Amino acid sequence: MIGARAPRAQRGAAAVEFALVTGLVCVLLLAGVEVGRLLWTWNAAVDATRHGARLAVVCDRDDEAVTRALLARLPGLRAAQVRVRWLDAAGQESGCSVADCHAVRVELSGVVHRAFLPVPALQSLALPSFATTLRREAMRSADNPACS
Repeated sequence: MIGARAPRAQRGAAAVEFALVTGLVCVLLLAGVEVGRLLWTWNAAVDATRHGARLAVVCDRDDEAVTRALLARLPGLRAAQVRVRWLDAAGQESGCSVADCHAVRVELSGVVHRAFLPVPALQSLALPSFATTLRREAMRSADNPACS
């Protein structure tokens, strides 16, 4: 029977189904956005260590440009979370000089992702440490605008 009206007991069923499905879709959408933000933070930390290591191999040994570059690339990062190590030929941290250092290792630790979702268990997620090691290059800031 075309155009017949629904029985009285079925009225409002579509509205209830819509409300349930809409709530579930909204939760899934917000969870997807939060996962995207987490992956962005992870990628920014990896990129920051790469950029910092690249600067460290071309700038002077204790140049502050390395730490400044990392702090600029990852919001909320503090200088205490950045560690720049100069390594000797054995890969050990030592008091090597520009002449005998073989590599630079830039590490980030204590990076925390802060979620927007109002779920107490997911408010902050501690990420693992990130590190990048590169072989030395010039290790001097003279005539290098990136180190200023």
